[in-house]
Amino acid sequence: MQIQWNFDNSYARLPQFFYSNQQPIPVHEPKLVVFNESLAKTMAIPFDLSVLAGNKIPKQSIPISQGYAGHQFGHFTMLGDGRAVLLGEMITNQHKRFDIQLKGSGTTPYSRGGDGRAALGPMLREYLISEAMFNLGIPTTRSLAVVDTGERVLRNKPLKGAVLTRIASSHIRIGTFEYASRFGTKNDLQALADYTIERHFDNTTNEKDKYLLLLKEVINRQAYLIAKWQLVGFVHGVMNTDNMTISGETIDYGPCAFMDLYDENTVFSSIDRIGRYSYKNQPKAAKWNLARFGESLLPLFDDREKAVGLLQGEVDNFEYLYQQYWMSGMRKKLGLFNEESMDIILISQLLDLMQKFRADYTNIFKALTLDKKESLDLYIAKDFRNWFDNYQARRSRQDKSKQDIEVLMKENNPSIIPRNHQVEKILKDAENGEISTFNKFLSALNNPYAYSQTQEVYSQISSSTTYSYQTFCGT
Repeated sequence: MQIQWNFDNSYARLPQFFYSNQQPIPVHEPKLVVFNESLAKTMAIPFDLSVLAGNKIPKQSIPISQGYAGHQFGHFTMLGDGRAVLLGEMITNQHKRFDIQLKGSGTTPYSRGGDGRAALGPMLREYLISEAMFNLGIPTTRSLAVVDTGERVLRNKPLKGAVLTRIASSHIRIGTFEYASRFGTKNDLQALADYTIERHFDNTTNEKDKYLLLLKEVINRQAYLIAKWQLVGFVHGVMNTDNMTISGETIDYGPCAFMDLYDENTVFSSIDRIGRYSYKNQPKAAKWNLARFGESLLPLFDDREKAVGLLQGEVDNFEYLYQQYWMSGMRKKLGLFNEESMDIILISQLLDLMQKFRADYTNIFKALTLDKKESLDLYIAKDFRNWFDNYQARRSRQDKSKQDIEVLMKENNPSIIPRNHQVEKILKDAENGEISTFNKFLSALNNPYAYSQTQEVYSQISSSTTYSYQTFCGT
């Protein structure tokens, strides 16, 4: 039986205000670079190079580009899909709905003077990091394919062009609600809110306070997501409101990276000069974004004065939810099954030691998992040995075997992450036509908790790790 696209276009049934009909702009010489066969098989998506390149539109597809706005580094801006086309929503055999979007498919009415295209390196970066995030167990959009367009895009220099096929629960963003609240009618905003509830939070569809519950659900998902980022040392880089999904998935892998040496002030993005979206500030940034989401919902409440208090109360609850998720995750990383009130001090002391001695975040937890503390440079410090003694005493105050503890820690401490120096080398190889190292690294990232021998080569720290590492959008 031939696999076929099973498209619906529910977003295109919203008011025209939310989108523009837009065909992808065909490319001259499409060539497949990488295809996610396991994802395609899971979703029963057919392979068709012409579709993945934007040269052919599947039957039932209504291609659109979505309009949205957003606060970029605190400043409100009109935005939209400047180089992306949503082909539609794939309905899987399990009756689940996912957006199929082409990124880098040409100009749209929202392009704001750009060329609408994307470069190969950044598209492969998004493919690599998004799949790594998925395998780490972190909610994320995913990547189905990257196609070389056979064309050049002009950035600082001519680069190979590419189209990425992105899979998402939806592309509804906090910025989509800001767009509706600022520029649309109350009916537009209500239509978006009702659609979002039905698509992502159908348990609240018939509730009296469904818009307040919508905010509450989004806050909970964002608290969970940001905690998961922090637990693996992931720095997103551009936490603008247009880059925060209502579904709670990580989206837009531009200047993102994983920490090697632990530093709570870590910033990778070349444009974030004040550390607005630094590692330590990610929870604060998420709360700020959620406050903007709450504000965008205000027109849906009859008693606005009362609503302000209710919405602010839910936003303030983000900190509690985030702390609960983060503490739960940290206890698991340390092999702690039960809870003690002083756990926060034990955890904070470890992070302070990492900060003081510039220790590798991933490898510290890996060494603790494998009980190889002596392999750590940090072990020569008396402060760390004192901490370790307290840690051992804490672990003994639970009715769990050493094997139980090791299993829990291995399930929560990855032995491999996409280290920056490796990502850069692999992307450079791929841009030069050598894709084998990309595929090999991708395979190693497929199970980051495996602790396999083949992953060891990727756990090594670069000799240049001590230098400042910067990432660029580059798309």
